[in-house]
Formats: sequence, structure tokens, C-alpha cells
Amino acid sequence: MKILFADKFPETQLKQLQDQGHHCDLQPDLVGDVLPDAVGDAEVLVVRSTKVSAQAIDAAASLRLVVRAGAGTNNIDKEAAANRNIAVCNVPGKNAVAVAELAIGLLIAIDRRIPENVIDLKAGRWNKTTYSVAQGLYGRHMGIIGLGAIGLAVAERARAFGIHVYVVDKPSRSAQTRETLTRLGLETVSDLDTLLGTCDIISLHVPSAAETKGLVNAQFLDKLQPGTIIINASRGDVIDEDALLSAMSDKGIRAGLDVYADEPASGEGTFSSALASHPNTCGTHHIGASTNQAQTAVAEGVLEVISAFADGTVLHCVNGQG
Repeated sequence: MKILFADKFPETQLKQLQDQGHHCDLQPDLVGDVLPDAVGDAEVLVVRSTKVSAQAIDAAASLRLVVRAGAGTNNIDKEAAANRNIAVCNVPGKNAVAVAELAIGLLIAIDRRIPENVIDLKAGRWNKTTYSVAQGLYGRHMGIIGLGAIGLAVAERARAFGIHVYVVDKPSRSAQTRETLTRLGLETVSDLDTLLGTCDIISLHVPSAAETKGLVNAQFLDKLQPGTIIINASRGDVIDEDALLSAMSDKGIRAGLDVYADEPASGEGTFSSALASHPNTCGTHHIGASTNQAQTAVAEGVLEVISAFADGTVLHCVNGQG
């Protein structure tokens, strides 16, 4: 098959596909605006963050499969693909550890004010008096919203710090997930309002969807305790940024953010964001899944999807074409 990679892809896994007889076209600098002109006669399209619009899908006469090298697929027009009988597949769970590590890193950085410490020390300012003040994480109460592979990985790491972890009880959860909750010592509450009122740390791990857009709004934030820490390593549109800015000023809410509503689509560029630059924000550049370990695991997952497709099986299809 002819495979177009519209994002970076590890050389080792690329060679494996070539050794299997596939023609691989690696164009890591492609962006959504030029993808329609570049997709050509590709049968398989592999992307990470590159936007796959309806125009790109319509321009791809031979396209049969779009693979998102990761879990979220909000950058792909899945309906347009379904209308063309093109399967859209993802690689769930492969980058969970990397995202969880960053989420915990942001939490520690906020509690111990690590970024400010580093900046002052490099500037020659010694301020042990100020930076000695921190609450600590042991015994804190964390609510996790979104209990997929990443949410569970965060919960496991938070429990290792002695944090009490809470999730909303859902009757639809599988027996295996319930067994994992028990094994990790997670506590369940009846509803979201109880979770928000109980916890002083909230970690978000939900997909971008109509029901999650603006989930963290003024009403959500009103239910939080003053000084609560919010961690978001999922999608930027989950948070109403104006509402969060107000809560930062009014209630001392602090946030560890890896994603933003209007973040640049490219790897480099300028970015002006009142939320990202707020003193109560500890932010990173949407790098949650960007470790070598995670990228290798995701690439192996992409190979599994492509190999299965070549054999007539559609893995992890998210648009009903399986």
C-alpha cells in the first residue's frame, strides 16, 4: 500500500513497513492547509496533529484508511471519512504513561513552585524564605475526570504519592475497570458535584467532544475549594478559559496546563494567551505524549493497525467503518 505520513514517524518503524513492501512517503512538515494537495494517491494516511479536513478527504481518491498516531481523533473529519467509506482508526493507550508522567510533573511543579525557583536561581536571586512554603501532596484529595488509560495511569501514580483519588461511580464501568479501581484503592462518589466539593486537585482526561467542550465553566469552578489545582493534559476546549481566569483571580485556583483552546497547530510559532501567561498557570507546550518511549509505543501501534488492515481487519475504528 502507499502510505503518506503527514507528521514525524520513527525511522525504525518506517523501515519495517518498507520491508513489508509498502511505499512510504514521509512528509513531516505537512499542515492541514496543504494536505489536500499532497495526499495524492495515498491509500493510507498517518497523522499526529495535522488536521485532516473534509477537503483533504475529498481530494484523496485512493484513500482507504486514516490512522491517528495517538488516541484523540478530533483533528480528523470522521464523518467526511465515513461518507467515503474510509476507516479512521486510532492507537489508544500507547502514550498513557507519558501523559500521566507530565500530569504528575505539573502537579509537583505547582505545589513546589519549581518553575519560579529555577527562574530566580538562574537570575542570581536566592529566596529560600519564599520557596520553602509549600503544602505538599501527601494526603491531598484528587478527583480524576475521564478514567481511560491515561486517567488510570495518573491515578496509579497519584496513589504512590499518598494522594487520595476519587472518581464518579458509573454503572457502565466494566468488571475489569472496577477491579482496577479496587486494586489501586480509588474511592467512588455518586456525582460530579460531590467530586468537585471533595477534592483540592482535579485532573482532566476526557476527549474533545460536544459533551466535554467547556466542561470546566463558571458553574464547575464555583463548586471548587479556594486554591484548588486543576491539571489539564487532555484537550484545550475542555476549559472555558475566561471562566478559569476569573476563578484564578477570585479563588486562587491554580492550573497545570499542557493544552490550550487556541494553541498553534504547528510545532513552532508565536502564541499569545492570557491563560498561559497568568501567574497561577504552570504551562507546557502540548508535549504530553512527546517522549521517545511513547512515540515508539505509538509507532508500534500504528504498525499493528496497518498490518491488520492489509490483512482485512480494521482495528480501533472510531467512525463506524470497521
